[in-house]
Amino acid sequence: MAALSSAVALAAKPLSLPKNHRARAAEFHSTKLQLSTTQLKFANLSAPLRSLPSLRLRLRLRVSSNDARFNSAPEENREQPSFAEFITSERVKVVAMLALALALCNADRVVMSVAIVPLSLANGWTRAFAGIVQSSFLWGYLASPIAGGVLVDIYGGKVVMAWGVALWSLATFLTPWAAQTSLLALLAVRALLGVAEGVALPSMNNMVARWFPQTERSRAVGISMAGFQLGCAIGLTLSPILMSQGGMFGPFVIFGLSGFLWVLVWLSATSSTPDRSPQISKYELEYILNRKDKSFMVETPKPKKVKVIPPFRKLLSKLPTWSLIVANAMHSWGFFIVLSWMPIYFSTVYRVDLRHAAWFSAVPWAVMAIMNYIAGLWSDMMIQSGISVTLTRKIMQSIGFVGPGLCLIGLATAKNPSIGSAWLTFAFGLKSFSHSGFLVNLQEIAPQYSGVLHGMSNTAGTLAAIIGTVGAGFFVELVGSFPGFLLLTSLLYFLAAIFYCLFSTGERVNFDDPVV
Repeated sequence: MAALSSAVALAAKPLSLPKNHRARAAEFHSTKLQLSTTQLKFANLSAPLRSLPSLRLRLRLRVSSNDARFNSAPEENREQPSFAEFITSERVKVVAMLALALALCNADRVVMSVAIVPLSLANGWTRAFAGIVQSSFLWGYLASPIAGGVLVDIYGGKVVMAWGVALWSLATFLTPWAAQTSLLALLAVRALLGVAEGVALPSMNNMVARWFPQTERSRAVGISMAGFQLGCAIGLTLSPILMSQGGMFGPFVIFGLSGFLWVLVWLSATSSTPDRSPQISKYELEYILNRKDKSFMVETPKPKKVKVIPPFRKLLSKLPTWSLIVANAMHSWGFFIVLSWMPIYFSTVYRVDLRHAAWFSAVPWAVMAIMNYIAGLWSDMMIQSGISVTLTRKIMQSIGFVGPGLCLIGLATAKNPSIGSAWLTFAFGLKSFSHSGFLVNLQEIAPQYSGVLHGMSNTAGTLAAIIGTVGAGFFVELVGSFPGFLLLTSLLYFLAAIFYCLFSTGERVNFDDPVV
């Protein structure tokens, strides 16, 4: 009994610890109290945080970035989609549809470049008059880019592109009827084709700016413009075959019906912005939206806040605008000369038949389509590695103009069609780099005016294309030298490259300053 009493007394007696153990125990209880207080504070903040989703998102991102220091796969690396994720994403499906639309756009243009040879023989047209017939497309194209750009800024690229494809497909489909009716009807239908196709590139630019962050935008434009160039290759290679099977006007019917089919798929399978897409994954939508602050995204337009008349005077008061205008003008000059005259060039200078002439002219466009994506990928990688956007655009544009200028000198001196085709292929493989130069640059200096800027520069490009296309015919008749015209084009390429490098920028330009 005495032993039990002593045990109880011992248990009731406070436990005495050594001095250093008592200090550690006090420190433990103090830390526990601080943690309890912190938990209470966060518990009191939980209700307001639930009502502030954006704040919760920032906290999650901050915690994730801190945790990433201890993880084997950093968060910033996980944010970058893999190639498989990129190529199967909803935004690439959208840009693939854009590429297909631009392929139809160029195929409808280039059919006349092949059909003009038998049409000229059947109607007794001179070479200069054949150039006027081909340039009738550009008369309509001259009128629509600015108006189309304004419509794109107001209503968005999806709606405007759908109307554009529908109208130019109708014009292509009606071309056989117009050619058999009268020369005036043929010129009018070709002009309608130009009016409708003037909205294609502004619409593409608008959709790319909405769906892609800046670090992927060059690739997106590269994919789109690859379709643009493949349209030339498809039109130039298939047109002679379709003409041999279905008559002179067979290609016009086939390509026109294909455009109507594209419109149906476009309207049912795509959305104007990522947040409106029912097919997009949660991961992809969050990726695009989280990159908004890192790029110049074009928000959903609100017609009540959009000025119907853009500030043309302010836009034209800045030298970066003029660098884009000069670049687009030179780009179109070279583009339409090759598009309109290369089949005739190879058939007259090298004495090859129409089918082989179309084949020699088509090969460069196929190479250009491949190089479009390579140039875009390289451009995006340069920006991701820390090279400034301005320097990247100037490098791309220099390759895209100086390279073709040198190659056209080789083409002008080539002695046989194989060497000539090789020089032409090199020229337009390098020309594709300009799409990662001035064409992407349109979205960067003024995202809110990207449509109208594209329209303005396209109008200048159309004027240059008309002068080049018609002028080439008169130049050859007066001087008797098509190679001489190629040397002139080469010189203009060099001058345009210098102008762009001097005055362009990859930074956003303030067009709100008053014009002095």
